[in-house]
Amino acid sequence: MKLTREIIIALINECRANNKPIDLSGQDLSGLDLHGLDLRCTDLRGVDLQGAYLRWTDLRDANLRDADLRGADLQDADLRDADLRDAYLRWTDLRDADLQGAYLRWTDLRDADLRGVDLQGADLRGADLDVIGYELFRKTMGIKVDMRLVSQLLYHLCRMDVQDCPEWDELRNDERVIALANQSHVIHVYLLPEIEPLKAQEKGE
Repeated sequence: MKLTREIIIALINECRANNKPIDLSGQDLSGLDLHGLDLRCTDLRGVDLQGAYLRWTDLRDANLRDADLRGADLQDADLRDADLRDAYLRWTDLRDADLQGAYLRWTDLRDADLRGVDLQGADLRGADLDVIGYELFRKTMGIKVDMRLVSQLLYHLCRMDVQDCPEWDELRNDERVIALANQSHVIHVYLLPEIEPLKAQEKGE
């Protein structure tokens, strides 16, 4: 039997009253309205939350490893220190969510909306961040990343038409910068050209 919002609230209250852990792992919670619920420290491993309504939900320290959150609404949700390793967050609305210190290694975030999200201290190593709404501002500083994201960002930088910045022209031609940018997965995934030195490009024009 698929759980309902009322059943989940009753389970939460019972577990809190008896000081027991809340275990919802593997449950089908797709499409449910769970907004505003207190799901701190809840075991949600492998849970199906596709299309679920999770606005303002407290998911601090929750275990969401391998959870399917595709298309879920997590606006303003509190996901601080949550474990989202290997979770599916494609098409997820994470606007203004708090993901400080969250563990997002190998998470699928393609096409997710991350506008206004707080990612300070989050671990995004191995995460797939293609085609996302990601903002460069204070709340996205201090994230942990790996070569995948660094080379991807560097590739985008190298493809910019930078004007009136000779310092960048010099750095842009550094063979180490070009080599790292050309390790980006976007080249073979989206059939994009490799980065060439600026001088070589100019000679070819």
